[in-house]
Amino acid sequence: MRIMVLPCDGIGPEIMGATLDSVEAANRKFELGVTTEEEISGFDSLKKHGITLQDEVLERAREEFDGVILGTQSHMDYPPLAEGGRNVSAGFRIGLDLYANVRPARSRSFLSNAAPGMDLVIMREATEGFYPDRNMYQGVGEMMPSPDMALSIRKITRQGSERICREAFKLARQRRNKVSAIHKANSFLMTDGLFLECFETVSKDFPDVETETVIVDAMAALLVRQPEKYDVVVATNFYGDILSDLASELSGSLGLAGSINANAETGLICAQAQHGSAPDIAGQNTANPTSLILSAAMMLTWLGEQRGVKKLMEAGAAMNSAVDLVLEDPAARTRDLGGTTNTAEFGRLVADAVGTA
Repeated sequence: MRIMVLPCDGIGPEIMGATLDSVEAANRKFELGVTTEEEISGFDSLKKHGITLQDEVLERAREEFDGVILGTQSHMDYPPLAEGGRNVSAGFRIGLDLYANVRPARSRSFLSNAAPGMDLVIMREATEGFYPDRNMYQGVGEMMPSPDMALSIRKITRQGSERICREAFKLARQRRNKVSAIHKANSFLMTDGLFLECFETVSKDFPDVETETVIVDAMAALLVRQPEKYDVVVATNFYGDILSDLASELSGSLGLAGSINANAETGLICAQAQHGSAPDIAGQNTANPTSLILSAAMMLTWLGEQRGVKKLMEAGAAMNSAVDLVLEDPAARTRDLGGTTNTAEFGRLVADAVGTA
């Protein structure tokens, strides 16, 4: 099994190193036959190739690899697209049609958190919505008719809505059989109205799964008030992006949140930390690599489920358990969680825990 690795920007290379230590430990223990190959992206690619993400890299990811582990990107610091500043994350999501951005948020009793009992997964549609770099065939969905006016177009399609809803229902059947659909149909009558129509249509194929619809601003409050109530939360791109950051921070830290971008029909997947590139601490070996490690674990689990390969699922579960085992020890935590362990040391601790589990 071949995995493409792209460290990208900021703390990306550091947390990638720690993540690959854990992946290699799982590879040895479960005899997965995983090999990794590094490609450049972000500023390194811009310097060498004049663009932050080459089309050739996407094509190789599609044709030659079983999965991708993508490091953090400093997109806000990139030059304009016309000068090579392509959004790397969006490039993979659109280029490989990775429509399902799966973002779990789980509170841990041994870590400080603001949402005891939270154990949910946000299923975020990732290829359309309000994001102007991914909602037009040509050009972008933002424009300025005059210096004093800016417009943005939102795209919601039946295909995009139905397929993300279907993945949410499938996941709910593996968990606690409940799906909450997030919307603002009281204002966005057509776009969110279409999303809710699709949600209702798909729900008929899953009569055993409980459903509800929640207005997005109310959901932000309810995640604080009653986080334990939610199981699988399905949302369009923009809502899912915001709510997943909120849920992860409430559950303990954005640095503890894994994430995958996947397409169940093509079998393509990219593991990616939820957080940003933190350029202010890049190169200091102090970043918390938990999010990317958990993302890689999710990737192995997902590939195992898609292919019916038990040892891949076992490897993902072992990495997930190893992270919790290390985090239970206050002395083993990284600086952001009140500890003193550096990035590389944390990765080695998790790798050791995987190997001895």
